[in-house]
Amino acid sequence: MKKFNVVQGEDVPSSHLPFSPAIQIDGWVFLSGQASVDESGNIVNDTFEGEMRRSFENARKILNAAGLDFKDVVQVRNYVGKKEDLASFNTIYREYFTAPFPARTTLIGCLSDLLKFEVDMVAYGK
Repeated sequence: MKKFNVVQGEDVPSSHLPFSPAIQIDGWVFLSGQASVDESGNIVNDTFEGEMRRSFENARKILNAAGLDFKDVVQVRNYVGKKEDLASFNTIYREYFTAPFPARTTLIGCLSDLLKFEVDMVAYGK
């Protein structure tokens, strides 16, 4: 069995919950769900746009700590709290990803009232 590494770094958000920000093995990086949290893992309530951007910037910090960026992302799973935010979601999403887009799944209405958005990703880079 191959050994995997936990992606860590000075800018990588931490959490008091039992999960790693990301796991790296053989060029693959699997990011845990990223939400609108500060560097200590405390939820930061905001507008949908603010929460989505903070979630993506947290993901960027993790990707960068692994030596990667959004161009290396091959799969994205998005969790949008309300269907009314779907148009904003797609607009903001295009600021972070361009063609060829990663594979994508978007679930709507599956979050608690604590969050408006969450995202997890899989990236690859040798």
